[in-house]
Amino acid sequence: MEQWIERYRGILFFGLFVLALAAIVLFQARRPTPQSIVLSTATSLPLPATTPTPHPLRVYVSGAVAQPDVYTLPPDSIVKDAVLAAGGPTGDADLERINLALSLVNGQQVHVPRVGEEASPAQPSGDQRASGVKVNINTADAAALDLLPGIGPALAQRIVDYRQAQGPFLRIEDIMEVPGIGPGTFEKIRELITTE
Repeated sequence: MEQWIERYRGILFFGLFVLALAAIVLFQARRPTPQSIVLSTATSLPLPATTPTPHPLRVYVSGAVAQPDVYTLPPDSIVKDAVLAAGGPTGDADLERINLALSLVNGQQVHVPRVGEEASPAQPSGDQRASGVKVNINTADAAALDLLPGIGPALAQRIVDYRQAQGPFLRIEDIMEVPGIGPGTFEKIRELITTE
């Protein structure tokens, strides 16, 4: 028997190899084929529409009010809301000279004049600027200057400090002597400022 195994060893190995190969093929043939999964990028449900959330308004309230300051108000606020946020008008407030129903814009200044007070050129609102009223860079306070495009609180304060140290600006171009205000910033505010 051993001689027989020795003589046919190659044939036996080949037979075992063929049997193993047949078993693998049979196993693969009996295995179920997986289902194809198709991913679709289109959805049948509509996506919800996104609506931008309005941001609150920051408004500076000054003049004849109990507590002049910057207040944060809801987006649809009017001048009356700003006056009430500042503690309401004082006894000497001249409310007839302001429009309490006017809608507010972000960064606006609401000035409540006192009885007998002359109109101040330093109190522009976003609506006033659009109608041609210019900011007087010789008399405007830092809050009014801060409303100009490209001028933030720091630059507004530098303008006031420069004016106090050097005297009034003779021409609007002189504002470029204030550190931090170059030709680019000047071009943004040229049509919005005056020295008179």
